[in-house]
Amino acid sequence: MTGKEFGQKIKENISKVIIGKDQTIHLLLTALLADGHVLLEDVPGTGKTKVAKSLAASLAADFNRIQFTPDLLPGDITGLTIYDQKKGEFVLRKGPAFTNILLADEINRATPRTQSGLLECMEERQITIDGETLPAGEPFFVIATQNPVETAGTFPLPEAQMDRFMMMLSMGLPEKNEEVQIMERYMKGEPLAELKAVATLEELAKAKKSVENVFVHKCILEYMAEIVGATRQGENVLMGVSPRGTLAFLRCVKAHAYLDGRDFVTPDDVKALAEPVLSHRIIMGYGNAGESKRMVEKILKTVPVPTEEFK
Repeated sequence: MTGKEFGQKIKENISKVIIGKDQTIHLLLTALLADGHVLLEDVPGTGKTKVAKSLAASLAADFNRIQFTPDLLPGDITGLTIYDQKKGEFVLRKGPAFTNILLADEINRATPRTQSGLLECMEERQITIDGETLPAGEPFFVIATQNPVETAGTFPLPEAQMDRFMMMLSMGLPEKNEEVQIMERYMKGEPLAELKAVATLEELAKAKKSVENVFVHKCILEYMAEIVGATRQGENVLMGVSPRGTLAFLRCVKAHAYLDGRDFVTPDDVKALAEPVLSHRIIMGYGNAGESKRMVEKILKTVPVPTEEFK
C-alpha cells in the first residue's frame, strides 16, 4: 500500500463525520506520520473534538480527552500512586496521558504548572510518576485546542511549549454549501458513533517507517535552511525558528511527500508546510498574531526556489 492510498482511505473515512476540512485533515495526518503534535486554534463548535475522535476511530487507536481548567493538576494528566488499604501497598493509577491520541481541550485554561506536565509526555513520549518512568503510548499524538477569542482567565502558552507543537492549525468556519451538507449528514443521527476503523496501528507504524526513507535532495535542504534563516532576521523579529523547528520542518515535508505518493521531496512540499510549521515559532516585537504568517508568506516569495532534479 502506497502512502497516498494509506492517507486517502483515512481521509475518506474521517470525511464521513467532518465535512469540507480536507486540508486540515491532511495536515493532521502529516503531523502524525512525522511523529509530532498539533495545536488547533479556533472558536468553539468548529469540530476540533470530532476530528480528533474521528482520527482515533479510523485507526482503532486508544483515545482520551482532558478538559483543561484552572484547577487541573499535573497528576490529573499523568496519574499518581495511591495507597490501597486492601493490598497494603501503593498502587499506580495511570492518568489519561497513557493513550495513543490525546485531546488536550482548551489547554490555555490550565496553569503553567499543569501545562508543563505535558512537556515530558510530548517530547520524550514518556511519563514519570514518583520516580518511575513509563512509556506514554505508541504512537502518542497530542491534539491540543485553544480558543483565540475568549482569553479572560487563560494562561498563554509559553514559547517553550509552543515550540513543541509541530503545527498550529485552524479548522475555520464552513461555507454555505458545506453547512447544508453538515445539517443533512447529522439529520438522523451521529455519524461518529457509526465510524469504523480503516487502518491499524501496525499499518501506521509501517507508514512512519516509510516516511524515514523519503529522499531529500541537498538543494531542498539548502532551500529550507534559507527559509528558516530568513525568519530570524528583521527589525520586528524577537525570535525566529529554532533548530528544533528546522528538524520538525524536515520531518513534515517528508511525511507530506509520502502522503502524495512520492519517495522524494519537492519545493511544493516545503511551500505547503512552511506556514503551519514555522509561523507559530516566530516571536514578533509588535503586531497581531497574523504578522508572523504574513512574514512566512513574504519569505516564500523572496527566497529563490531550486529547480534541480529532486529524485
